[in-house]
Amino acid sequence: MNWTHGTPGPLALALLLAACGDNGDATSFASQTETGPGPTTVTPTTGTPTTTGTPDLTTGGPTSGETTMAVISTSGDASSSGVAASTGSTPCAEDTIVCEAGSAKVCDGTGGYKSEEACPDACIDDVGCTPCVPDTYQCVDMLSQKCNDKYEWVDAETCDPVQGVTCDPGTGECLGTCSKLALGTSYIGCDYFPATLSNLHETQPWVFNYAVVVANTTDAAADITITKGDGVIQMTSVGPGTAKVINLPYVDALVKPTIEEAGPTVLVVDGAYRLRSTQPVTVYQYEPIEYEVGGSFSYTNDASLLLPTHIWTGSYMVASRNHWTTGNFYLPGFYAVVAREDDTTVTLTPGATGASVYAGAGVKSNGTGQIKLNEGDVLEVFTKTTGQIPDADLTGTLVSSDKPVAVFGGHKCTQVPLGTQACDRLEEAMLPIETLAKSYIVTPPLIPTGGNVPKAEMVRVIATEDATTISYEPPQNGAPTMLAKAGDWFEMSANFTDFQITGDKKILVAQYMQGQGNDSSGDPAMTLAVATEQFRDSYLVHAPLSYENNYANLVAPSDAKITLDGQPVNGFKPIGTTGYSVMRVTLSNNMDGNHSLAGDKPFGVTVYGYGQYTSYWYPGGLDLKLIPG
Repeated sequence: MNWTHGTPGPLALALLLAACGDNGDATSFASQTETGPGPTTVTPTTGTPTTTGTPDLTTGGPTSGETTMAVISTSGDASSSGVAASTGSTPCAEDTIVCEAGSAKVCDGTGGYKSEEACPDACIDDVGCTPCVPDTYQCVDMLSQKCNDKYEWVDAETCDPVQGVTCDPGTGECLGTCSKLALGTSYIGCDYFPATLSNLHETQPWVFNYAVVVANTTDAAADITITKGDGVIQMTSVGPGTAKVINLPYVDALVKPTIEEAGPTVLVVDGAYRLRSTQPVTVYQYEPIEYEVGGSFSYTNDASLLLPTHIWTGSYMVASRNHWTTGNFYLPGFYAVVAREDDTTVTLTPGATGASVYAGAGVKSNGTGQIKLNEGDVLEVFTKTTGQIPDADLTGTLVSSDKPVAVFGGHKCTQVPLGTQACDRLEEAMLPIETLAKSYIVTPPLIPTGGNVPKAEMVRVIATEDATTISYEPPQNGAPTMLAKAGDWFEMSANFTDFQITGDKKILVAQYMQGQGNDSSGDPAMTLAVATEQFRDSYLVHAPLSYENNYANLVAPSDAKITLDGQPVNGFKPIGTTGYSVMRVTLSNNMDGNHSLAGDKPFGVTVYGYGQYTSYWYPGGLDLKLIPG
């Protein structure tokens, strides 16, 4: 979106051209400066404005110490008596509104005016007095507000000083490297909400840490502030071009529902951490980050790429896996919703397999509900099933909200496929539906036995709209080709193939590692496929040093030149006739686990690692452009 700075938008320009002039000249902008205390603006939502209703449209901003009222008027002037000053010109048509000398005047059709109204804030020809001019901004304390096409001031962005952002009185917009305008739309940001989610801590001594890894993509140090509710948890700094591991306490209410019963569904007030930075960074969360500590092994690991709040939306589709009952263990699939703002209303609409959950926190047993969340609150919904039938699966649940939220999908511990040892934890941050696309390339991970040998994966395709047709390149014999309703999904049988999945409508694609019982090393882990439209030309990723092996899958145009830690990557293998190729590379256990990747064309990255009966997997990064349906 191209936002102007203190200048009228397209609507205002159109109104100018339509206005009736006294002498037929082209229309122009003018401003009227009042002396003394001057008129006041429309009362803002909070605080006291640092600029008045609308910036001076002639100078681009108000003069210091003055209150400026915007007027959009015809050229020429008029006498104070209301008679057209230029004789012989065509008078304004009756009831036409013109702006002159800070007033809105209604023409009588004979060269005079029926009425006149002084405008305290702004005046627009053919409209009259308004609180503001569309597409202009104002500062209200540390809040940037924008004038919409209904002439209303609406909150645009909070200029957060913790992120080094201020409100510019000249433009009315937030200013700084962490402002929305500066950040653009990608996985790189300055404001995140990490959350510790369901895990199987009950069956083993738990000496492992939940951690976030902050990677600084800039050439300046990033100051990091982590809070939870009103309390400051940690403050630290991350050097330019480096990454830092930050351990944080578990939130037991989210991690450990009782083992006899997987539920109930919970709402934990201030259950999430908030991580803010003074420089753009990327953030990954690991639960836990270690595979082995002092001879103990974690076995239930996974990781997520966190999404910054400036690209959150109110529309997500969930990917998870089915409820699993084994002996006395009731192991649920889950999803979690994290709010960025107070008074956020979240609406839950389960798919065909998601209508059996543990009720609680306003969520009904059929998976429906409408729940209020405040900033930092976490709603965590768990599957429930009766008997030994593993049927409840939250995949395909639609999460919608009236304010931006983050959504995670996962599983406390599951086998993939069922019957294959052993179970492992799943977790991934869901991508907003607005950023999903129609075309994805899926590539299975590498078996850590040497050589470029893939480990079998299972792939789920989830529809976001009714009557979605699916195709494949190269063709996948027997693979489903139709999803009837939004929220419907299918899972492809395990395979070792690299291929492209294309829908005629937007789809969500999830990938799952199989358990170690089917091959060498690793256990179930989940990632989301990244649409080729969201590929980037550079990444800074992290691979924990405590794992036995770490790898990355690189998917790039077949003629692209890619480097890993400054060295060229060779040996790419073509993927059918897609024009893309894949290479699976080993990530060396260097001093800090950080790795940089760059290409002369946009490409995709997934990062994963193995221990004995455990693994993690996440997208290395992506753009998050809004893609039309």
